[in-house]
Amino acid sequence: MDKHKVAEILVEIGTLLELKGENPFKTRAYQNGARALEALSEPLEKIVAEDRLGEVKGIGEGIQKKVTELVTTGKLAYYEELKASMPAGLVELLGIPGVGPKKVKRLHDELGIKSVADLEASCKAGKVAKLEGFGEKTQSKILEGIEFKRKYASRHHLHEAWAVAEPILESLRGHPDVVRCSVGGSLRRYRETIGDVDFLVSSKRPAKVIEFFTTQPGILSVSAKGDTKASVVVEGGIQADLRVVEDVEFPFALAYFTGGKEHNIAMRQRAIARGLRLNEYGLFKSKEETRDPKLRVPCKSEEDIFSELGLAYVPPEMREDQGEFAAAEKNKVPKLVEWTELRGTLHNHSTASDGHNTLDEIVAYMIELGLEYWAITDHSKASFQANGLDAARVRAQGKEIQKINKRLEDEESDFRLLTGIEVDILKDGLDFNDDVLSELEVVVASMHVAGGNEADNTKRLIRAAENPFVHMLGHLTGRLLLEREPYPVNQHAVIDACAETGTWIELNSNPWRFDMDWRLWQYAKSKGVKCVINVDAHRNEHAGFMRLGAGVARKGWLTKADVINTLPLAKLRKELAKKRAR
Repeated sequence: MDKHKVAEILVEIGTLLELKGENPFKTRAYQNGARALEALSEPLEKIVAEDRLGEVKGIGEGIQKKVTELVTTGKLAYYEELKASMPAGLVELLGIPGVGPKKVKRLHDELGIKSVADLEASCKAGKVAKLEGFGEKTQSKILEGIEFKRKYASRHHLHEAWAVAEPILESLRGHPDVVRCSVGGSLRRYRETIGDVDFLVSSKRPAKVIEFFTTQPGILSVSAKGDTKASVVVEGGIQADLRVVEDVEFPFALAYFTGGKEHNIAMRQRAIARGLRLNEYGLFKSKEETRDPKLRVPCKSEEDIFSELGLAYVPPEMREDQGEFAAAEKNKVPKLVEWTELRGTLHNHSTASDGHNTLDEIVAYMIELGLEYWAITDHSKASFQANGLDAARVRAQGKEIQKINKRLEDEESDFRLLTGIEVDILKDGLDFNDDVLSELEVVVASMHVAGGNEADNTKRLIRAAENPFVHMLGHLTGRLLLEREPYPVNQHAVIDACAETGTWIELNSNPWRFDMDWRLWQYAKSKGVKCVINVDAHRNEHAGFMRLGAGVARKGWLTKADVINTLPLAKLRKELAKKRAR
């Protein structure tokens, strides 16, 4: 068990102890222990094997024994017993926005609440508002949070859906009876959240493919199984549906099961206007609905279907009826950005704040990925909960990065770290003055605590954009998909301000964010505002979010030229300097 998994368990133990009302020093010890493990620069397994865990600052004797047990056995009896001692519903309550461990404990102790259903009933009965320190406003917010969670209960984050889809898709591709296969639906269109995963296969032996699909690893249950269709539930509670068609039908089925509802309606209407009928089985020379193969217009691919309807090919991500037909009619569909064109990202964290990897670990990992640069933009001091950096720590980190880059230069490596900060946008300005910001190569300005007033939030963002040392605005609305609604912000006004000041806007590729929303990028592009596809990495593995971010950028019609971090390092440095020269 590596340090990341052990650290996660220590954090969870701290949370469970807080729910039980344990001494806050004890709960904090587990959080501190987790942070200490994340900051290790050598493998935890090696430290445990050499009995050096006691030398790690922040790891006391009690936690040392527990970490050793986890690393050597993969289990921890104390952790299992602690989980078993807690009503299962209490942990679920922590998923409601604004309900932390202390509130959960009081709700349980004073009202006997053990589940979301109990909490909702108590709120509706007015009992929660009567608790000291809660009140009507808190009660109302809790009900809103419950409704929000219920509204999105059947939705899933994009990376979770891809994690389910890719191994199944790879297995299907290797099956001898599969001719062609693909994912479809909202996953292929890179929607920000996914309801279920759609698979489409062409085969002459559908029964064999159905049987193979329903016996894949990770399937929890089979909810439907027919001659050409099957539905299963996989780990994480995601539903996956398979449709098997004849190969001649595959392009039509793929187009049908990929396009958004409005896009598909528009496609069918175009066919009717040309005396044709389009459905999931084909494009037919008929005025009536039909599946007659003699009337089918031959199309070997989706490109052929679009061509028959007088359109240039529209990539899957754009099939939302958001102007793609006008562009396709004029053969002006943009060549969309590819994730492989990204050379690095400009918003990332290290163990200096709330990241999980050291600078040396980051360098080794990103070089292995073949990237050219990686900006280190840890949190500023106002984000105390994320161990934000003060000016002295920022400058010390800058010197450390300079030493690393000198070493890389001596090793004739082309990779470089960039110095930076994610500076908090506060009510009265930025968290650092210009003297500090001017020393850094990359400055991301983000609002982590917003007010409920749209005008005030918008004013804060515009003021940040006007600062000559701010290169980009991070996660513009602060939304957390399926968890938290966006802050009220006049995004068009902010985009206009960025256009005037030469400030970039981030497309935060963390799958909980995808912020700025894809629906606004066409407007930003029309104003000349550049996008930065950032992963907001807190772990090295988050570099994989570049692919997701590029998919969402494609939904926003962005090309390589629209995305700053497709530039090589030398050109990027010139663009970074332009803001300060304005």
